[in-house]
Amino acid sequence: MEQVHILLHCARLSINEFFDAYDSAETVGITVFIVLSLIWLKNFLFQEESLAARINRVVFKVAKILPAVSLKIECEKKKATNDFQTNMLRLHEGRPYVTHLPKTGWSRERILEEVKSNLKLGHYKWKEGYVSGCVYNLNDELVKILTEVYGLASYTNPLHPDIFPGACKMEAEVVRMTLNLFHGSEEACGTMTSGGTESILMACKSYRDYAVEEKGIKHPEIVIPVTAHPAFDKAASYFGLRIKHVPVDPDTTTVDLKAMRRYISRNTCMIAGSAPNFPYGTIDPIEDIAALGRKYNIPVHVDSCLGGFITAFMDKAGVSHPPYDFSIPGVTSISADTHKYGFAPKGSSVIMYSEKKFLHHQYCVFPDWPGGVYGSPTVNGSRAGGIIAACWATLMYFGVEGYADATKKILQTTKYIEEGLRKMEEIFIFGKPGTSVIAIGSNVFHIYLLSEGLTKKGWNLNPLQFPCGIHLCVTYMHTADGVADKFLSDVREEIEIIMKNPKADVAGKTDHHTGLCEKQAESSLDKQHEPSSLMAMYGMAQSIPDRSVVGDFTRYFLDAMYITKGANEEVYRNGFK
Repeated sequence: MEQVHILLHCARLSINEFFDAYDSAETVGITVFIVLSLIWLKNFLFQEESLAARINRVVFKVAKILPAVSLKIECEKKKATNDFQTNMLRLHEGRPYVTHLPKTGWSRERILEEVKSNLKLGHYKWKEGYVSGCVYNLNDELVKILTEVYGLASYTNPLHPDIFPGACKMEAEVVRMTLNLFHGSEEACGTMTSGGTESILMACKSYRDYAVEEKGIKHPEIVIPVTAHPAFDKAASYFGLRIKHVPVDPDTTTVDLKAMRRYISRNTCMIAGSAPNFPYGTIDPIEDIAALGRKYNIPVHVDSCLGGFITAFMDKAGVSHPPYDFSIPGVTSISADTHKYGFAPKGSSVIMYSEKKFLHHQYCVFPDWPGGVYGSPTVNGSRAGGIIAACWATLMYFGVEGYADATKKILQTTKYIEEGLRKMEEIFIFGKPGTSVIAIGSNVFHIYLLSEGLTKKGWNLNPLQFPCGIHLCVTYMHTADGVADKFLSDVREEIEIIMKNPKADVAGKTDHHTGLCEKQAESSLDKQHEPSSLMAMYGMAQSIPDRSVVGDFTRYFLDAMYITKGANEEVYRNGFK
């Protein structure tokens, strides 16, 4: 202790001696400069993104200034744009586009013929269960019912409850039925939305406003796992929120609770977990996350958009599991998509809250508008009453027994596929699937090679990155006889082919000067292993430190969705008269 005092005394003398040569103003200026420099250094060193990653990004940004590198990047961007547009036009199979209104209206027969022709485009056999997720059930009887229901309610709009009270009644019933499935109390409440993204947006907006108006937080932050859906990032972008991404345990692929605790601050307005997350299908420890919420008095959101209508029926399907809903003290909101495993038509989801004080902050109310007092429960003003009616009709069609039976079949099929995959030594499963998603990786070969091979057999799987992986989202379509066995058989067959050359690199070699991937001039990669543009893009994207470049490529991909011109301009201009 005495030595510490001696050291402090020596330090004080040295500091005083240093500042003897400066007057008071200079001393204050130097002190402020040193303090600000230390704060900058602390902020620079201690961020979510690692120091190495930031250094790589800065180096890449500087390198982009070099003419050779800049030219290379622009060439790659132009090539990507052309590739995306060419691939999209190929998907449309050369069919002409309608770019101007017809001079006279089309007949009913012609309209229906053209719609049917457009809906036949695409080569994936989604009706046979060859697609991951996307279409969650296909029931001819239900389609006929919903077509009729939507037609009856197609003109309704719940923005006008006095004119269309029936649409509002059905929405209220959908919300209450869903709340009861998730053990909401009488005080629990919510609204329908257009999908999981809007449900998550609404939760983030509610907690932002609650934090600002009720708790006096000026700069609200949300804390989520890195595996949480990008809808949270979209909400942060839209609503001016800061977002903190918490790492996950590499073995379980669920959120690291100790890290989540460290990320919580006085500005945290919301923490969230997934049940399950999209990439790996694993379920975050919701009870432990809710305990953090209770401890720090922070609202907790459970994103159950993907698996909500499975977790809600697990008990009735005879599957034991910990709770993921309002039965956990501290869970204040849940998002669940009726248009996924609720089997309703696309465009419907439910956002639920434990108390109305949160829901009230979701509403947008403008009492001083000259057009009258305006209030809206969600992002949209006008909403499609037909979607609400179709969702209501779907819930009534299946009932508890129907959903429980579907849940049981989906979970049994998922388990069957998981066990079959785990027997294949060349691949591994990420974590422990919680509901219906099975994520696959490999330490022996590049996993995108497997995805490529399965694509050529008609399968469509979801690519994952950081680390590379692929996943299958099991739907009711996969429970049909023979589908699961066919998938496992095709996986085994493709692995046997890949193992003839397991060291092949799906993305080609990497140019370390730019981070861009180039095709090998002379590759030993067999033609059947050549990656598609999508897999090549993913392989390349992960090697680029500056994520803004990856963002540009993504924007070009989205642009391609709206392309209406092709090589044969005359066909596109005069295809319809």
